[in-house]
Amino acid sequence: DLSTLFDEAVVSTQSTGGIIPQKAKEEPEFTEEMIQEMMDDAIRKQMGGKKPEEMDLHELSDLEDEEDEEFLAQLREKRMAEIRAAAALAKFGSVLEISGQDYVQEVNKAGDGIWVVLHLYKQGIPLCALLNQHIQLLASKFPATKFIKSISTTCVPNFPDKNLPTFFVYKDGEMKTQIIGAVNFGGMNCTAEDLEWKLKNIGAVTSKLERDPREKHFIPDAMTSAIRQANFQNDSDSD
Repeated sequence: DLSTLFDEAVVSTQSTGGIIPQKAKEEPEFTEEMIQEMMDDAIRKQMGGKKPEEMDLHELSDLEDEEDEEFLAQLREKRMAEIRAAAALAKFGSVLEISGQDYVQEVNKAGDGIWVVLHLYKQGIPLCALLNQHIQLLASKFPATKFIKSISTTCVPNFPDKNLPTFFVYKDGEMKTQIIGAVNFGGMNCTAEDLEWKLKNIGAVTSKLERDPREKHFIPDAMTSAIRQANFQNDSDSD
């Protein structure tokens, strides 16, 4: 059972010398971090490799029915606290439209620890319209991040159209980065996942993407380019 797995982990570490150095008798034999790690390791074994933070409340409840109730009740309460904390941060979930007079309040004073993604756009520019669709999806997916859009010249007087679309990314009232112009978004080929990847690398969203989504398009794009080049060469030869 869980307590046995935990005891075995402790005994194994002691008997092998493991990662525990020799200490004076008056010092504790295990640090809190080491004990926590062994507890987590025992739980992962019991749950087929899942970490405690990866379990949902149903899984924790099932585990609690089978194992030490007091210990697992504490673990469940800890996980519930984490879920409540995440829910407290998830207070946005949609895209807010602002004007220049709202800028300071909605962007610079968004709150401590809040990431703000501001899209400056203009109607009639296709890529701006596409990115507005993307941020609507991302706002719903990452409700802890504040997504805002604003017509460029309404928010920043005389903002040049050649710089559109533009993203300003803020945290704690300070600008962290900016993405300016169609080229830096990948043009009309930009997908919601591409934008998510950009924002993940900035730190603005807690995405689970592990690699650049554009990598899966590289080979087909290269093949398409080669085919086009071959067709062009054949046309030239026939002339």
